[in-house]
Amino acid sequence: MEGGQADDTRLSPFVRFSREEWGRLLAATSLAVSEEDVRYLRRISEHLSSEEATKVYLPLSWLLYLHVSATQDLYRRERAFLAKGEETEVPYVVGVAGSVAAGKSTVAQMLQALISRWPGSPEVELVSTDGFLYPNRVLESRGLMDRKGFPESYDLPLLLRFLADVKSGRTRVSSPIHSHLTYDILPDQAQVVGRPDVLIVEGLNMLEAGVPVPSEGHRVFVSDYIDFSIYVDAEERHITALAKTIDPPKITEE
Repeated sequence: MEGGQADDTRLSPFVRFSREEWGRLLAATSLAVSEEDVRYLRRISEHLSSEEATKVYLPLSWLLYLHVSATQDLYRRERAFLAKGEETEVPYVVGVAGSVAAGKSTVAQMLQALISRWPGSPEVELVSTDGFLYPNRVLESRGLMDRKGFPESYDLPLLLRFLADVKSGRTRVSSPIHSHLTYDILPDQAQVVGRPDVLIVEGLNMLEAGVPVPSEGHRVFVSDYIDFSIYVDAEERHITALAKTIDPPKITEE
């Protein structure tokens, strides 16, 4: 430090790992994925190798396990200390964000599969924020069809209400479903989330700001309801190359 100036490199809140360093994190444990596990995971990503499963996804899964276990243990100890008796824990919410075609859906599905294999076989559910896009008829009426996928095309109050209900411990919370075949919200259909041990919510807007609350004088954020956040990054050249291979859905009317 010179002239009272702090060394910026020492002030970063992030810890960086190379791929090799990250893969060695489990060296002191007995954790591993079996060939059967790898075959199961390949249903999600057919190009997954045993090395990638072990050195990329397994360390992330175990780090999550440490967080979830500690949170659940703290909850039980606190309830015992406050003499509040038994009460069902609310879901631990994992938010997975990232740009289009960065691989966030694959990461979320991989984590769902691995979390279900944790000790005690916890219940884990996965919800996509695609379901909180406004229906096409609403987007068309607001002149937003060309902005589909941008922040203003999401029903953010509905997403915030969903997350608030989940963290309030409600046993049946509904999420709309977006079809990638019709490229629209499915009418009269919904995904019902019970009260899982872990809920993974993935989408473009998981780390974005929420809506104002005039009566409180502050803003509510989606991330206020997230216990553990993951941002899936990718180099622009890889995202562009993948996007070129994806054809937009073709919708025909009878």
